[in-house]
Amino acid sequence: MKAVFDERQWKHDPKHFMANGTVEPNPEQPERIKVLTRGAGEAGCEFVSPEDHGAGPIAAIHSPEYLVFLETIHTRWKRIEGASDEVIPNIHPDRRSASYPRSAVGQAGFHQADTACPIAEGTWEAAYWSAQTALTGVDLVLDGERAVYALSRPPGHHAFGDLAGGFCFLNNSAIAAEHFNRVGKRAAILDVDVHHGNGTQGIFYERDDVLTVSIHADPVRFYPFFWGHAHERGEGRGRGYNLNLPLARGTGDQDYLKTLDTALARIRAFGADVLVVALGLDAYEKDPLKGLAVTTPGFAKIAEAIAEAGLSTLLVQEGGYLSKELGQNLTSFLKGFEGK
Repeated sequence: MKAVFDERQWKHDPKHFMANGTVEPNPEQPERIKVLTRGAGEAGCEFVSPEDHGAGPIAAIHSPEYLVFLETIHTRWKRIEGASDEVIPNIHPDRRSASYPRSAVGQAGFHQADTACPIAEGTWEAAYWSAQTALTGVDLVLDGERAVYALSRPPGHHAFGDLAGGFCFLNNSAIAAEHFNRVGKRAAILDVDVHHGNGTQGIFYERDDVLTVSIHADPVRFYPFFWGHAHERGEGRGRGYNLNLPLARGTGDQDYLKTLDTALARIRAFGADVLVVALGLDAYEKDPLKGLAVTTPGFAKIAEAIAEAGLSTLLVQEGGYLSKELGQNLTSFLKGFEGK
């Protein structure tokens, strides 16, 4: 299997995030790149560098206002006397239709959903090349590859069209699906991250040309809390084109695979030409942000079931945080997909 990665993704090096009112070290560390690269290599992946597709495919998903914010906010933030090294919001509007301030502090609150997406000096460049990594994966699939692994980091599935959140800035999986869509390929997104892909859902919620399916820990007591519930089916033209399959905390391999059958049945009914898998590995039983209890062999079984759908597939890296088994879990998934 071919894999895509760009060295500029190392430049995003977040130091902090806030959880339960406490400032803690950010778990979305650059070290994840080393571990995931090794895991992909042990599965036999051949890495290539991405091509630069420019801003157009990114702007097909994210508003130009938001993209200007991401590119410029750190420079503007550092002009504030006494400002922190990272852009972290301290105020948020009560609705998306609220007025748009000129203040860097106000815009941070408008465009950052939470305190888990700090923006530092290298964040924009890393996020840009993370998206280009996914786009190059699309190209390789269109050129005939059965499956491609995009090591996109920072991840993306919590990013809405104009809103960062949960370690995510540009929605790589959504950008990839839209790129498929624009060349006439009917795309479905299957999100297997332990957290609901709320940004992906929000982007396509009123559309019927991309199917979004997410298997995740029940958000009634788990991030992202406000999205990912089973009754959320889409709106307008998108009604029935969004499927959420929340699982009880601690769900293991057997019940996960039963739920995956339901997800794959919906994807077959949609008649997808291509599949984008938002590949979170944080459903692992020992992940630091644990919510589910998938085992290392379980990832191979999940991958086998997805591969049996017979669709050309782009695997876009989402979550999965540092543990001694992280690389092994990726190796297990990739080998399982290829039937090794």
